[in-house]
Amino acid sequence: MTGNILIINGSYRNGGVTDQAVDLMRAKLAELELTTSVINLRECEFDFCLNCRECMQKPGSAPGRCVQQDDMESIITKIEVADGYILAAPTNLGSVTAVFKKFMERLAVYAYWPWGNHAPIYRKDDEPRKKAILITSSSAPGFLGRWFFGTTRQLKYTARILGADPVGVLYSGLVAKEPDNKLPHSTHKKIAKLAAKLC
Repeated sequence: MTGNILIINGSYRNGGVTDQAVDLMRAKLAELELTTSVINLRECEFDFCLNCRECMQKPGSAPGRCVQQDDMESIITKIEVADGYILAAPTNLGSVTAVFKKFMERLAVYAYWPWGNHAPIYRKDDEPRKKAILITSSSAPGFLGRWFFGTTRQLKYTARILGADPVGVLYSGLVAKEPDNKLPHSTHKKIAKLAAKLC
């Protein structure tokens, strides 16, 4: 089997829990003969959405054109050719990281919302659905983080905008005990199961 899985990583920390999970997921997907590419948002240069809605004015399933010319252009190109996604962001103050939220807002190009309409239409809603895996973590225990933080909900929303349905979530809790946390062995097993769902 073949496939191109795009990983969008909103972590700030080199080698942190999120990076470790992404690296292990890539290794498992390689075993399944799936090709992966990673976008580390911390390494990209792109500005905040201007909320001008210029990108939302023309209909169609293709993303609109942003008036800003920066790294989001190449990111959107990679999103469009991917067969599936892994969306990763740790929890910062109850939410995805600021860089992932900035990325989310720039996904306005995936909405059709001409002036005069009351609400947007998501361009990919009527397209064949792709698959997505969501990866997140928090300093709270996993069961508390799932209930009280908005990170997973925001990652699910991002998947929907991109035209994907989440097929699994990796949530690592209690990750703030040590500065060099390592993924537990139980997480390794879960990652292997999640990787198979992208086939």
